[in-house]
Amino acid sequence: MTIHMGAQEWLELFLHYMSLSLLAVGGAITTAPDMHRYLVDRQHWLTDPQFSASIAIAQAAPGPNVLFIALLGWNVGLNAGGLPSAALGMAVAMLGIMLPSTTLTYLAASWGHRNRELRGVRAFKQGMAPIVIALLIATGWILATGTQYRLADWPVWLLAVASALLVWRTRIHLLWLLGVGALLGWFGLV
Repeated sequence: MTIHMGAQEWLELFLHYMSLSLLAVGGAITTAPDMHRYLVDRQHWLTDPQFSASIAIAQAAPGPNVLFIALLGWNVGLNAGGLPSAALGMAVAMLGIMLPSTTLTYLAASWGHRNRELRGVRAFKQGMAPIVIALLIATGWILATGTQYRLADWPVWLLAVASALLVWRTRIHLLWLLGVGALLGWFGLV
């Protein structure tokens, strides 16, 4: 597949990723449907198999979850004219997705640290703690049970509750608990 990308198209790609950056509250992967709509359906810069393969390869590779953005940009660049364009595509996509959210995070964290004694900042931090814990429990629930929430799976429930209590009340590293869970699953006990 060969496409033509001039300065205007590269700028559009950059601005699109910048706009998605601030929407990626659950991580960049949460914006993948809009990336597909934009890159495959609207602009026709990637084919559907290229898009799916980019995400699959990046998710299988070790490293941060955001690597799929670099691979999508790389593939857009390859379609636009080879290795120099691929490097440009990767840089444009990664800078676009990282710049706004990183800047906002840095500024908010700096402001929060400077104003940590303000009542509103302390209330915000205290209010966020239960939300974060609830999200972690919900993630553990989904990982432990998949899409089926059956009471007959009591060993899985027991393991999830025991793991949560151990992480909360002891200094046992989470990776040890993940290893124990993997062994229990391997032996078919959960």
